[in-house]
Amino acid sequence: MSKLLGFSGKDDFCPGGIYTNLKEAGLLLSLGHHADVLFPPRKRSRISAPFIFSGGYFEKKEVSINVLPDECLFEIFKRIPGGEERSACACVSKRWLNVLSNIDRDEFSSNTTNQSFKSQDEVSGNKAEDQEVEGCGYLSRSLEGKKATDVRLAAMAVGTASRGGLGKLMIRGNNSVRGVTNLGLKAISHGCPSLRVLSLWNMSSIGDEGLCEIANRCHLLEKLDLSRCPAISDKGLIAIAKKCPNLTDVSLESCSNIGNGSLQAIGQCCPNLRFISIKNCHLVGDQGIASLLSSTSYVLTKVKLQALTISDVSLAVIGHYGKAVTDLVLTSLSNVTERGFWVMGNGQGLQKLKSFTVTSCQGVTDTGLEAVGKGCPDLKQFCLRKCLFISDSGLVSFCKAAGSLESLHLEECHRITQFGLFGALSTGGSKLKSLAFVSCLGLKDLNFGSPAVSPCQSLRSLSIRSCPGFGNVGLALLGKLCPQLQHVDFSGLESITDVGFLPLVENCEAGLVKVNLSGCVNLTDKVVSSMAGLHGWTLEVLNLEGCRMVSDAGLAAIAGNCTLLSDLDVSRCAITDFGIASLARADQLNLQILSVSGCPLVSDKSLPALVKMGQTLHGLNLQHCNAISSSTVDRLVEQLWRCDILS
Repeated sequence: MSKLLGFSGKDDFCPGGIYTNLKEAGLLLSLGHHADVLFPPRKRSRISAPFIFSGGYFEKKEVSINVLPDECLFEIFKRIPGGEERSACACVSKRWLNVLSNIDRDEFSSNTTNQSFKSQDEVSGNKAEDQEVEGCGYLSRSLEGKKATDVRLAAMAVGTASRGGLGKLMIRGNNSVRGVTNLGLKAISHGCPSLRVLSLWNMSSIGDEGLCEIANRCHLLEKLDLSRCPAISDKGLIAIAKKCPNLTDVSLESCSNIGNGSLQAIGQCCPNLRFISIKNCHLVGDQGIASLLSSTSYVLTKVKLQALTISDVSLAVIGHYGKAVTDLVLTSLSNVTERGFWVMGNGQGLQKLKSFTVTSCQGVTDTGLEAVGKGCPDLKQFCLRKCLFISDSGLVSFCKAAGSLESLHLEECHRITQFGLFGALSTGGSKLKSLAFVSCLGLKDLNFGSPAVSPCQSLRSLSIRSCPGFGNVGLALLGKLCPQLQHVDFSGLESITDVGFLPLVENCEAGLVKVNLSGCVNLTDKVVSSMAGLHGWTLEVLNLEGCRMVSDAGLAAIAGNCTLLSDLDVSRCAITDFGIASLARADQLNLQILSVSGCPLVSDKSLPALVKMGQTLHGLNLQHCNAISSSTVDRLVEQLWRCDILS
């Protein structure tokens, strides 16, 4: 038969086709009742589904794996031994990804089919190794805006399991079309039991159900940050508190349905709580704050309360039960009066308080401030913003009472005058290191002569910013009273001139390190030259932005004397190409950051000098330098590839 038909092989004849292997039956196509066509053996092509030719058309049959119900896929997938294999399966389709993301981690490890062929010791060793790799939870992931979807969270839950485990998850914003819902958090809870940090911002589609899923499976959770999540109520947060005992940090902002019940549960069920921040949650009242503080009296160290409807009762509770509190921030508490601050200071519970910040609390008065100073013997940093009823006498009394004070910052306290400034210096004791006055309109020059106070030898940092009435008289007095200054910031003081600033420069014995004179439009090259000559051996940062009377002469003095200078800002000054060349010629100068923004006289001629300085530069600002062409900027970008250039 083989000779007759001219082909090699056996003479066996099989009616209806020659293939005994049913998988190759597709190579035999029926053209009628009495004719068979034989296709010679060749490499099998990839076929996704069998085809049957009948009656002149092809009929495609669905692959059997696609007709399996989710329950069968669930049983198959949970027997896949490794995380990489599970990740590969998740890439097949969204359906497979959805099934995989709903399998708990422990179900994978307890149902691998190949464990029956291994010894008990080998199986135990492999399981311990897998848990070590997958359970440490050191990976961090962040989703923002349109990228925040349930599908991405599901993929994240499956994919991170074999790469160290997800430990930190931050979701910012919301996708209005396909945003994150409770299903996304459910997938995270199933695949990421190692989750320790969860941050949800602007998540209107996530409610108690999603948070309960996290609580049921992510028992290692330590930090929770919820901001603008209106669908989350006490139910979800209570579940977190009861099932996540390791919780240390909780931040709540603009969550309209979270109230006192949540704070009560957190206080009772979270023995390791260290930090609590509550902002603009109108259901939180005195009862919640009292329950939280009384339950965490010996562990809670940092408290931030802002825009709440609490009253003097809450401050009294803080003053009595805040035995471990070291940092306290109170902002926009409109219902708190002078009595609340007085009772808090006299509660004798804030013995460990080191940092205290009060902003926009009109209940702060001289009496309450003095009580706080007496009741907080270890207070080192105090910041007072937008408190309009504090006067010079109250500030001086507070400084006398707070004997450990090291840093004092006042902003927009308009009743404070130069009497309060010099009084704080004289009564601040030997520990005051930093003093700052910002936008205090009452701080004006007063011709009362030299105050009879001793110099403040401990002060190292002095900042007087945007106080339009402060001028040469006050500045000259400060130069005499503060001989050990190293950091000075007088930005925005348009009234000061060389006459007021030169005495301060000449009286600084320790050597200035950081100087900010931005916006001091009346200072000239004389001040810059004097500062460079007297403090060039210590000066590291110098900001002269907007000092329009500083020119190339000032840069020449800097180039010749400031060997340690690393950051120089001469934006909007009267410098030219000659000044830039002076800096480049100074071999001992090692500038890392240079800003010449808004200098119209700096042109393309400065290219060689900038290239030379580029050996040490990390940042160069050439914005609004209209005389520098784009081609020059391109050459700088090409040659100074290590330097960040703004143009």
